[in-house]
Amino acid sequence: MLIPVELFVGLRYLRAKRRTRFVSFITLISLLGISLGVAALIVILSVMNGFEGELRSRLLSMSAHGSVAASDGTTEQWEALLQKVSDEPGVMAAAPFIQMEGMIQSGRNLVAVLVHGVEPRYEHGLSGDRINMVEGSLDVLQPGERSIILGRILAYDIGARIGDSVVLLVPIPVGDGTLQPVLERFVTRGIFEAGLQDHDGVLALVHADDVAAILGLGSAVNSVRFRADDVLAAPAIARALQAKLGDGYTTSDWTIENSSYFRAIRLEKMMMSLILSLIIGVAAFNIVASLVMVVTDKTTDIAVLRTLGMSPQGVVKVFFVQGAIIGWAGVAIGVGLGVLLAVYVPVLVPILEQLFGFQIMPGDVYYVTAIPSELEAQDVLVIAISAFVLTSLATLYPARRAALVNPAAALRYE
Repeated sequence: MLIPVELFVGLRYLRAKRRTRFVSFITLISLLGISLGVAALIVILSVMNGFEGELRSRLLSMSAHGSVAASDGTTEQWEALLQKVSDEPGVMAAAPFIQMEGMIQSGRNLVAVLVHGVEPRYEHGLSGDRINMVEGSLDVLQPGERSIILGRILAYDIGARIGDSVVLLVPIPVGDGTLQPVLERFVTRGIFEAGLQDHDGVLALVHADDVAAILGLGSAVNSVRFRADDVLAAPAIARALQAKLGDGYTTSDWTIENSSYFRAIRLEKMMMSLILSLIIGVAAFNIVASLVMVVTDKTTDIAVLRTLGMSPQGVVKVFFVQGAIIGWAGVAIGVGLGVLLAVYVPVLVPILEQLFGFQIMPGDVYYVTAIPSELEAQDVLVIAISAFVLTSLATLYPARRAALVNPAAALRYE
């Protein structure tokens, strides 16, 4: 148990004397290093959490949280399936969905396109409010009218404007296993912007009946998509639907369909955490160095304390107090500074950009022009505890070395 004498002596050694100013300077550097390392970790992880949330929001702006499809790939009685999905607890909205790939042409420009066949009356509840329509609206998609809504980049690439005619070239499989190209003419009725290259550069929206007619599916659709009240609950809802519907259907969710994006972000977060943890590691080694020098400088004091009856464990506690206070103070300052910066990153970054006259993420290069930040209590807790443990362990070697000082030998050569 820590007694007042050991606490007093440990705190006393933190005060610098003239001959130990260099040791105190190293101690100050150690404290600042720990503070900066902890603060940097919190800020960087918060910013990466912000980018992850921004990416998730943009990915899901034009797609659903999950989907249900028949095992054979098409669902003819989709109204009944739609009702079952809509009735599932946690599902906010559901809509039929059909997809086809092909080429799109306007003038001489021919590029690849991914066509989503949607039902506007259902799509409004699913993703209609999240689609940033640059021109037009989803309501222009009426069955049989051959209307199409293009992504902003896709429309730019083919040079299409509102009212322009575009041609879809779609390969349709025929009975002998070959593909037969089918040409269909559509009229551009709208342009949307999702803020993601994968959507804006290749995606087009068409009424589901028009896509089904081109593919020869009659009234069938590929799947029924759903949006959950809580995006993080979508995987659990998909599993529940799979259990209820049986083997005749397959379910999927956004974590599966976009797993590569979020795996890359998790890898980046892990690597950044490891790199920034080196700052804390170096600061911890500085604590070891400063305490070793203190032990060397206080050899006579240690011998006197031992002679007066302090046990080796008591000496260990004296230097543990000194090192732990340095480390814990650095962690506390770093946590406070890191939380403050993480919360005010969206405010501080524009000020710095205006001050230095440059933009960190210009709009002509990046979709995201502002630095987002999402502070998570779990990240702060893990960083703080890890830093506490690391700095506490850094005190053990010099404290143990102090306990091994021989009082007789130290006093003999004093």
